[in-house]
Amino acid sequence: MSEIVETGAGPPPREVLGYTEFGTAVRQLATEVHDSGYAPDIVLTIARGGMLLGGAIAYALAVKNVHVMNVEFYTGVNQRLDFPVMLPPVLNMVDIRGTRVLVVDDVADTGHTLKLVVDYCSGEVAELRTAVLYEKPQSIVNCDYVWRHTDRWIEFPWSCLPPVTQAANRDA
Repeated sequence: MSEIVETGAGPPPREVLGYTEFGTAVRQLATEVHDSGYAPDIVLTIARGGMLLGGAIAYALAVKNVHVMNVEFYTGVNQRLDFPVMLPPVLNMVDIRGTRVLVVDDVADTGHTLKLVVDYCSGEVAELRTAVLYEKPQSIVNCDYVWRHTDRWIEFPWSCLPPVTQAANRDA
């Protein structure tokens, strides 16, 4: 189980996901998708947070057609833009038209990023479902497949440390 870190009088508790548990989460989430009978033609992963999960889910479901949409919303811990923005290159709808799509992201926090992607694809694909590791109570999107529900800030193993470029500049 992911670790809950109590931080005393400082920031609120957070949930810490490690790489080993991430592997377990991927298999459980993929099994949930498979057991539901949904067989996506395409895994559409939301960058950056959903990229590792999207690739792992695609492998677990034997889906070789993986696409990426880069959406910027969060700029830091609990800091976000007023609304999510698609960054280029924007997904070409010709590539997914008429297919069964599984949209994958790491977390549905507010749900606005997922909603942007779902709305963008709606009317173009045959069927669309969503899968996330974590879904928070305030999410405006109720995901089809969720590994865990939480109201805590989540530390993912790929984003809990500062970029090495910042560390290198600090050490110089």
